[in-house]
Amino acid sequence: MPMKILVPVKRVIDYNVRPRVKADGSGVDLANVKMSMNPFCEIAVEEAIRLREKGAATEVVAVSIGPAKAAETLRSALAMGADRAILVETDAPVEPLTVAKILKAIMDEEQPGLVLLGKQAIDDDCNQTGQMLAALTGRPQGTFASKIEVADGTVTVTREVDAGLETVALKLPAIVTTDLRLNEPRYASLPNIMKAKSKPLATRKPEEFGVDMAPRLTVLKVAEPAARQAGEIVGSVDELVARLKTLGVVA
Repeated sequence: MPMKILVPVKRVIDYNVRPRVKADGSGVDLANVKMSMNPFCEIAVEEAIRLREKGAATEVVAVSIGPAKAAETLRSALAMGADRAILVETDAPVEPLTVAKILKAIMDEEQPGLVLLGKQAIDDDCNQTGQMLAALTGRPQGTFASKIEVADGTVTVTREVDAGLETVALKLPAIVTTDLRLNEPRYASLPNIMKAKSKPLATRKPEEFGVDMAPRLTVLKVAEPAARQAGEIVGSVDELVARLKTLGVVA
């Protein structure tokens, strides 16, 4: 049967921008920095739209948790083809467990047959929200999906694992996190960008879902990665081995 797909998306620093660390080391400087949709979230939106175009879904609902400007990210999802959007507006930092709890509350209201979300966000690389959401809801999960097929009340997920590919069949409703090679997101056309302005975008508050926003994690320090050292050219394999032994790379 056709179903509703819920797609959580996150507003992050654009992947083309090099992040800057604040002078006091308390975090990443977001002032005057270009923001966009997390690339893995774009892949999830694209896959949800493709499933709807195939007739496996009737509605795609995008949801984001963050500041008011996250509405721009949701408009991007609407321009790609999502039907409507929900913004849970908060200026407080949100951790993966908090996000999962809010998403669970939204799932209780929306009753989606499938939740598609990016496997991780490129700002914190936590890779936790999808797994936590599955645990909270008791729904089957398929992570790191490189291929998704929906048929007869089942979603078949081809997963990218260390040893290669693994295929699992999950009974719907289910939760799936998307990997990089699942698809290539489409560009939103100008007519669709204009249509997105009139699509429904509801604004909610975390308090409506009874979720405690108090942080459980403390950031001790954020620092720039160490500068990469210059390479060396050696004249032979023996010289290379000797140099590696000197550096302590090999015994």
